[in-house]
Amino acid sequence: MKDKHTSEEEKEKARKDAAFLNLVLLEKAGLDIVYDGEARRVEMYEYSAKRIKGMVFSGRVRSWDAKYYRKARCVDKVGYTGNYHLDEFNFVKDRATRMIKVPITGAYTIADWSYNEAYTTKRELALDLASKVLRPLVRDLVEAGAEFIQIDEPAATTHPHEMKLVVDSFNETVREVPGVKFGIHICYSGNNYEALFPEVLNMKNHQYALEFANRDSWELGRDKDVRIGYKALDMFGRQNENKEIGLGVVDVHVDRVESPQLIRDRVLYAVDVMGDPSLIHVNPDCGLRTRSREIAFFKLSNLVTGVQLAKTELGLL
Repeated sequence: MKDKHTSEEEKEKARKDAAFLNLVLLEKAGLDIVYDGEARRVEMYEYSAKRIKGMVFSGRVRSWDAKYYRKARCVDKVGYTGNYHLDEFNFVKDRATRMIKVPITGAYTIADWSYNEAYTTKRELALDLASKVLRPLVRDLVEAGAEFIQIDEPAATTHPHEMKLVVDSFNETVREVPGVKFGIHICYSGNNYEALFPEVLNMKNHQYALEFANRDSWELGRDKDVRIGYKALDMFGRQNENKEIGLGVVDVHVDRVESPQLIRDRVLYAVDVMGDPSLIHVNPDCGLRTRSREIAFFKLSNLVTGVQLAKTELGLL
């Protein structure tokens, strides 16, 4: 009887094929900074927790819509078991023709989404994850050639009173890791970016990658009455931190494709608020894994065209 089970070799080939297809799609769309669409990762939290010493899975919980992930229990002090992103990074590095950004799930989110049975406080768990797991992982990636690492913290603003812990765990992750650009991605937390301040001013990051388009109007225009999804950007403009904004201009939750003219207006509005075009780096709100490849390609292609239109108006092309 023919074995119906898929071998690990076949699974790995499928992962590589998907990663390569994603990379080609992103480069063909015209993006300056690329990765593999996290094709090897089952889910951003589960993929990491599975590979951290001290974590065991308890069961499935609902994240949103009909999406579920396996939630882990931290039953012992956490530890580093090896770089679980190194193979995927090397795969991309060997094939990419553009700059690479490596996304990793942050210590605060892993701690917040886990059952804590081994530490007295969430703070102790998060800081141990940062220092004993993520910092070694980051160092290994930098040694392998990574130049831009984004720490994803979707849980960052869900508990506003814990913002200091978000900042402290980020800083503990990147401490004494020179020569690399660090960003933080905060997505779909109610757009409550007010909760970031003032603690976030102590974060040792170079870029904030933030969701805006999901809350914005689809009308063309560059005044604040139209660009309602970008009102929180004012807080960053007032701080004069000279840090980049990864500006979300594409809504990843709908199939409707933003026009280049709409993206142009969103970018130009952000430039007006921040005052320096070099601080605006344009991206989707979040990952496009819930969209089809065709929709994702159209959205990203229009993103690139919209940025070119904005640059033309600014005299940068």
